[in-house]
Amino acid sequence: MKTQRLLIITLLTFVASLSCSTMAQYRFQVSEVDFDQIKQNTLDKNSHYYYPKLMKSFISNDTIMNFEAYRELYYGFVFQEDYNPFRVTTFEDEDEVEELYYKPNLSREECDKIEYFAIRALDNNPFDIEQLNNYIYALKKKRKFARAAVRQYRLDKLIAAIMSSGRGTKDEPWVVIFPEDEYNIVNFLGYVAQDHIEMDGGIDCIKAVKEDDNSKAKDFYFDVAMMLRETARKFPEDF
Repeated sequence: MKTQRLLIITLLTFVASLSCSTMAQYRFQVSEVDFDQIKQNTLDKNSHYYYPKLMKSFISNDTIMNFEAYRELYYGFVFQEDYNPFRVTTFEDEDEVEELYYKPNLSREECDKIEYFAIRALDNNPFDIEQLNNYIYALKKKRKFARAAVRQYRLDKLIAAIMSSGRGTKDEPWVVIFPEDEYNIVNFLGYVAQDHIEMDGGIDCIKAVKEDDNSKAKDFYFDVAMMLRETARKFPEDF
């Protein structure tokens, strides 16, 4: 992935706090994703989980959304008209900004460029974990800690929502609605993907090794069935 190195470095710093707080809180609340119920909830204007309401709360500068709302928000996106997990958006300054991800010391102007790029990417996909993380990184470098904290809350809850859908095993895979989230979760856990295998039943396997010890290997499993189903329904000419 384009910013894999930065993503690994910053998310590894984040792992310790998440494992002690967010993961401790949700570790034993792993539950199946009921897409039928989520569809009903997020399309019902009278529901607390009506999608426009959820999105309005998500993009605001508050942290009032609870964990279940984040599950409804993330997985409910597949039923929204603009959902396309394979949409690719490029920017003319992409290469220039990408080079900044590998610089150890950044100027204020360079942080501004990373922030500006992240904002545009998140406008295209508000659940872009990679760019949300980069946004937080730039804000912290600029000492905008209050703004960074709000976006850190969003990142924490998005990752926890995904990880609450399973255990990353073959029998209980994590459910994702974007292909890049497979790699984001693997990186978040301190691993680097080595191979990607598409299995039967809409299951992907990521073979990975520990970022700081290549001798330690592990397989992670992801359920992409709904992602593929909705994409095929909306874009049959591409399948």
